Amino acid sequence: MSKTQKHPQASWFSKVSDVILTLPQYVIPQHALSVVMHALTRSQVKWFKNAFIRFITWKFNVNLSEAAVSDRAYYASFNAFFTRELRAGIRPIATGEEVIVSPVDGAISQLGPIIGQSIVQAKGRSYTVEELLGGDKALAEQYQQGQFATIYLSPRDYHRIHMPMAGKLKSMRYLPGKLFSVNPRTARAVPRLFARNERVICVFDTDFGEVTLVLVGAIFVGSMETVWAGQITPPYGKSIQNWTYEGDEALSFEKGQEMGRFNMGSTVVMLLPAGMKPFNQAWQPEEKIQLGQAMN
Repeated sequence: MSKTQKHPQASWFSKVSDVILTLPQYVIPQHALSVVMHALTRSQVKWFKNAFIRFITWKFNVNLSEAAVSDRAYYASFNAFFTRELRAGIRPIATGEEVIVSPVDGAISQLGPIIGQSIVQAKGRSYTVEELLGGDKALAEQYQQGQFATIYLSPRDYHRIHMPMAGKLKSMRYLPGKLFSVNPRTARAVPRLFARNERVICVFDTDFGEVTLVLVGAIFVGSMETVWAGQITPPYGKSIQNWTYEGDEALSFEKGQEMGRFNMGSTVVMLLPAGMKPFNQAWQPEEKIQLGQAMN
């Protein structure tokens, strides 16, 4: 057995451990805790927000040298710090008409071709495009034989979301759901995780067809927002909401332009239509990736 291979018993133990450690998430009040976290991250009590920022900076080794403002005391709240702007030019955007760039800083969870309707969540786990898109069969069909990329943002990462390519806003959809963590352990343990959690689906018309960015909510992700609609959550809805954009509302975005942001860590799932240049095979699960890096 090579050094890179896991003993079957060790692999089994790891799977059982993941499931056991994830079980509490099924019973905790996910939305109530996220509402509390939303309030805490927006507190402007100086001693509290400064202590919160110092703790997260230390705990997750946040690289403040990349921020437009590196002075922690500058930020009015923890959320203002967490959604901080980067220094100009620190994330160059790869050029080329067919070049897709990473929309965020993070770690690749999974990526590759969409086989039929199936998207890989983790080893041994998958879900369908239609499930991810809340049962929108017509939109899901746009990604037959297409590609997907799932990128996880940890608390140390830059939390603004940018365009992977130029496009024009076509529609947005809010889907209520659970708020499981989206960290790697939970992705391995919870079936259909990204199709169960709350999410915001943003569809753009591009030169290559419809490209969709799915913003996936998670426990303690107090807010998801887009630049055109502002804060989507909270409040946490109980019904599906749909928006379509035409005329002046159909905003055009350049590749690399900001389109939204998260509070706390979460995940973006990117769906690309068939016929586009495939992802570079150098990109593999668990690889770190930065905003603007070419993916194909």
